[in-house]
Formats: sequence, structure tokens, C-alpha cells
Amino acid sequence: KPGEQKHPKEPSSLQCMHLAVVACGDRLEETLIMLKSAVLFSNRRLCFHIFAEDSLKPEFEKKLKEWPSSYTKKFESNFYPITFSVGNAQEWKKLFKPCAAQRLFLPVILKDVDSLLYVDTDVLFLRPIDDIWHLLREFNSTQLAAMAPEHEVPKIGWYSRFARHPYYGPTGLNSGVMLMNLTRIRSTQFKNSLIPGGLTWEEMLYPLYQKYKNYITWGDQDLLNIIFYFNPECLYVFPCQWNYRPDHCMYGSNCRGAEREGVSILHGNRGVYHDDKQPTFKALYEVIRDFPFEDNLFQSLYYPLQSKFLDTVHTLCGRIPQVFLKQIEKTMKKVYENRVIVYLGANHRY
Repeated sequence: KPGEQKHPKEPSSLQCMHLAVVACGDRLEETLIMLKSAVLFSNRRLCFHIFAEDSLKPEFEKKLKEWPSSYTKKFESNFYPITFSVGNAQEWKKLFKPCAAQRLFLPVILKDVDSLLYVDTDVLFLRPIDDIWHLLREFNSTQLAAMAPEHEVPKIGWYSRFARHPYYGPTGLNSGVMLMNLTRIRSTQFKNSLIPGGLTWEEMLYPLYQKYKNYITWGDQDLLNIIFYFNPECLYVFPCQWNYRPDHCMYGSNCRGAEREGVSILHGNRGVYHDDKQPTFKALYEVIRDFPFEDNLFQSLYYPLQSKFLDTVHTLCGRIPQVFLKQIEKTMKKVYENRVIVYLGANHRY
């Protein structure tokens, strides 16, 4: 219809939500727990795109095959070696954390994938991926990626206090959860600080890195901030509950969306799943890690979580347990309603 807003087309495979992760070094277990949280709650089929060092691939395959068939049928997994299509591979590898820069090359490598959700290994889904996937439909005609702000409060944000390079908006972006329309990224000419005209995504990456490499602290995340500083119309900003980090509660609560709706995606950066600095984050990680797949979700996941949270109420993040539990509770109720309806439908002929 004339004047109607055009939305990006649905992802290439209607049956599949594409999820990408880059795992190197000692990130095997963390990545598996992230994938487990994705599979536990999702409704539609998932396609995993796992970029990993060669030594990790057999272990990933082995562990994923050990999951019960009721879950393995919900996803397919594709493995890729770590590769960088432009510039110096060793330089890219050393940028920030091992292999993290790989994510910048996803539009170039995954040529047949239309849309994709990229997450860091230290992410946990507390509700179906379907819900963040639906945000693709909210992109306007120029938006091609979505991220959450690095901070809600400029005076305590990292970029607003310390950055020595351009960054998006008042507080910069956190790239640990990034939703992308790869088709649009591949076909866009990006404005930049290198030449007066536009450059494609692939043409821009290495020169941009060369220009700013002495000023960036957070590697690929800083490069994404620089790109969207020059191309703000290309970014859809989603609220902080879709990328909830210790920073949102350790300085006092500063993610209003999570207080209203609960945490949707937990991002345990700063290594908080593995030390005792933020016991609430660690508790969530351990409960999902230890959950026996076929068990009752309320009994073996929700109740252990509630009791572990009781031990964390003395901490800044632990004093707001409902923020962490709200979405999980909602999601579990839905899972049970669906199962009961399916069960009744199969056993009763009206």
C-alpha cells in the first residue's frame, strides 16, 4: 500500500532463529550453558552458528549430542573455524579477548543467513529467544542492527567518562547481545571518518581499526560504537533488560525496564559467574548449569534459584531478586500451559 512502512522480511528460514557465538580458550562450559538456556525456553527451532578454535569443536559436538533428544530436535548446530577476511589475522585475534573480533565478520561469513542474534558466551536467556527475535519486525527502513546502551546513567558510564574515540549516544553501546539484519548490513554503504563517500561493512573494518587502534579499550565493541556514531540511523536501541549486567545493580538499581518487566537476557560480564563478587549472577548460572534437562522446571530450576537467592539478599544485586525471577517464572508458566494443552489435546477427543 502507498505510504506503508516497509519492515525487513522475515528471517530466511521461517522455521529457524539464527544464534551465533564465538568461543575460544576456556569458554566451552560457559557457551554450553548459554546454549542450554536458549534451548530450554525457546519455542521455534534454533540454528546455532558456533565459531570455535579447532581444539574445541569435538568437545562441543560430543556435549551437545549428550543432551536428550526432546531438546536436540529443537536445534541444529553449525561449526566454523576462526577466520578474518581482511587485515592481519593475528592482530584481530589479539583485539580485546581471544577471537572476540570474529563477530565483526559474521555478515561476510554467513552469506546465506538473513538475520542473526549474536551473543557473548557469558549470556543467559531467561525467556524465549522468540521474544527478542520479534524485535526484527520493529526495525524501520534504515535500521540494520540492535544493541542496548552500555549504561543508563552518563555520570557513571564508562564511555561517557573515559572514551578517547567517538561512541554512540550519551553512554555508548554494549555489544554482548546484538541483533542483526545481515542482508541489510551487506548492502549498506556506511558513513565513516576515513573517506568522504560510503564504505561497505567489509571495506570499513580494517582501516577503521588501523585509525583508532591506539584509542580503543574494549576491542570490537569500541569499533561498533565508532561505526554507529557515524551511522546512528542504522541502529535500533533496545532496553537494558535485554542485556542486563552487574553494572545495572552494583551501583544501585539503574535499569528501570528490568524493574518493571524483569531481566530478559542476563549478561554476566566481569567474570561474575565464576567468582563471588556478584552471587546473584553466579546462582543463576549454576542453577541452569546443574538443571537435569528432563526434570520439572519449577522443582529443579525455579525453587533452587529462590533458595540460592535468599543467601544473596545482603548484596546490591541480591536485594532485588524479583527482577531476576520475573521473566523466568512467566516463561515456565507458559511452557507448562503449552504442555498441558498439548497433553489434553492428545488424550481427549471431543
